[in-house]
Amino acid sequence: MSHRIDYAKISPEGYKAFGGVYVYLLKSGLSKELIYLVYLRVSQINGCAYCIDMHSRDLLKLGVAVDKLVLVPVWREAGEVFSAREGIALAWAETVTRVAETGVPDADYEAAAAEFSDKELTDLTYAIGLMNAFNRFGITFRSTPAAAAKA
Repeated sequence: MSHRIDYAKISPEGYKAFGGVYVYLLKSGLSKELIYLVYLRVSQINGCAYCIDMHSRDLLKLGVAVDKLVLVPVWREAGEVFSAREGIALAWAETVTRVAETGVPDADYEAAAAEFSDKELTDLTYAIGLMNAFNRFGITFRSTPAAAAKA
C-alpha cells in the first residue's frame, strides 16, 4: 500500500474540526463500546484498513472479547453475543452507510427510534457519518494501519 499525503498535517484545521465531533461523541452519553462497534462496522463496509485496525484495537483496549470482535461482520448470525441495543445500532450503521442502496427505509428508522432516544439516534447518526468521512480520507490517502506499519 502506498501512502499518499498526510491529510491531518496538510489541513490541520479541517482535521481538528472532525476531531471535535469525535471528542463530542465520546461525551455524548452513548457508550464507548457501542460507538467503537459502529465505527468498526462502518469501516468494514467501506473497506478502510486503517480504521478497522484502529477501532479493533480500541475495542480490545476496552476489554471486548476477541470472540465478539471477530463476529462484528456477521453480528446477525452471532446469537446472544451482541445485545439487542448493539444489534439495532449495527443495523442502523449498515443502512445509513449504504444510504445510496437502502434509502434508509422507514422500518429501519422505526426500529432504531424505538431503541434510542431522539438525541441518542442523532448522535449515533453523527458517529456513522463521521466514520464514513474518516473512511474516505483513510482510503483516499492510503493511511497505513498500525499492523502494517509494524510489518
